[in-house]
Amino acid sequence: MRQLNDRPVELCDKGRAGKVACRAAAARCGPIAEAADIYKHILIPTDGSELSMKAVTHGLSLAKAVGATATIIMATRMWSAMDMSEHARHGEKHPVEEYEERFARVATKVLAGCKTKADEAGVPVETQHIKDMDPDEAIVRTAADKGCDLILMASHARGPIGRMLLGSVALKVLTHTKIPVQIVR
Repeated sequence: MRQLNDRPVELCDKGRAGKVACRAAAARCGPIAEAADIYKHILIPTDGSELSMKAVTHGLSLAKAVGATATIIMATRMWSAMDMSEHARHGEKHPVEEYEERFARVATKVLAGCKTKADEAGVPVETQHIKDMDPDEAIVRTAADKGCDLILMASHARGPIGRMLLGSVALKVLTHTKIPVQIVR
């Protein structure tokens, strides 16, 4: 018996999830079985926030239920010249190197935690820190390069002013990818 969202899911006689749905649809498997046929490789981006870690947990549960592999990425933007000049003005001798080292440490810690979750769930996973790239671009490019068939990500659900000022990574991904996207909130 497989698990989906911490609930047991029966397997039909074809070994697919959704035995009850199969019977109800006269030998046609239910939505979870269809997902098993469709989703083989799920991309799960994270920024380490509580909400994005919820998406990681959900994505790993889905991957386990459908027998998919997962790739979990964390992207860090390239340093800003204005930010680095401000740090240099305050006495930092190597602001770019310190910025890159700080984000590399954070990404290593976050991705190690994700790898542990995947190992505990029994989901084959690859983790990757993508440096010097906007998260939306990293997500779309990685999904295409790795042949992912689903992007499962969090949305921080900012209001219209927040989206206008900060942009929305989820909205940009939805706009620029041809791969199905599932949003977790």
